[in-house]
Amino acid sequence: MDVDLRKLRYFVAVAEELHFDRAAERLHVTQPVLSRQIRALEQELRAQLFTRNKRSTELTAAGRQLLEDAGPLLNSAQALCRRVRRASHGTSTFTIGFMPGIIVTGAVRAFAVRHPELSVQVVRTSWDDQVQGVHEGLLDVSFVRLPVDHRGLALRPVFREPRVAVLPADHRLAGKQSIGIADLAAERLLQAPDAVPEWRDLPERTGGDGAGPWPAFRTVEEKLEHVATSGGVLVLPLSTAAYYTHADVAHVPIDDIGPNEVCLAWSADRYSPLLSEFADIAAAQR
Repeated sequence: MDVDLRKLRYFVAVAEELHFDRAAERLHVTQPVLSRQIRALEQELRAQLFTRNKRSTELTAAGRQLLEDAGPLLNSAQALCRRVRRASHGTSTFTIGFMPGIIVTGAVRAFAVRHPELSVQVVRTSWDDQVQGVHEGLLDVSFVRLPVDHRGLALRPVFREPRVAVLPADHRLAGKQSIGIADLAAERLLQAPDAVPEWRDLPERTGGDGAGPWPAFRTVEEKLEHVATSGGVLVLPLSTAAYYTHADVAHVPIDDIGPNEVCLAWSADRYSPLLSEFADIAAAQR
């Protein structure tokens, strides 16, 4: 059975809104048309996707599973369209994403020398979107920091590096040769606790975390300013901490937690020899 991508997009809109009228408005279709498309999709899949009454619309177990799987499938289709359009315009590009602190110059230059017919481009990514560009076809490959959602990705380890605590320059721990993660138990973490499970799982932890009263921080720059002006700590890879120089912030090695791992990521459903070639070059540069 072939899945109709238009019906799948309609389903995702309803699943995210949990309201047929709002989803229809978002999709610029009428509510009866949307309802017919959802019923047709349910018939094709032989599964009920929503339970509805006059007051609410809820996903069934089958609907929750379809929503989980629909995103990667729609992203893959969108990425395919982008690549085909680029090829039709005679544009031969190879685009590489990289995170702040990760130096990719050597690998990019070596790859460009091997392939003068390609326009090799680099794009900076962030913690929030480091794999999104791969899924959407904007990036051919991307250097990513684990953990990331592995679904739909091929990953090739490139290197590991220590993690450090980022503190106000006048903090009691600043200037030490190294610390243990337990030394941060009373500190407020200015990032998602799941990003630092060693801190999250401390039995003696008394500090708060970024899910508390602090505003949501989108960039490392914002977090560093908050460390400098209002206190709190971050746990970052060494190269990221070194990348951002700030006179009012210090970083100290944490000697009892594992390193951060950097991998090269690309779409698992692509088999271009250029992908594995660039991965080999990137690994050889370390």
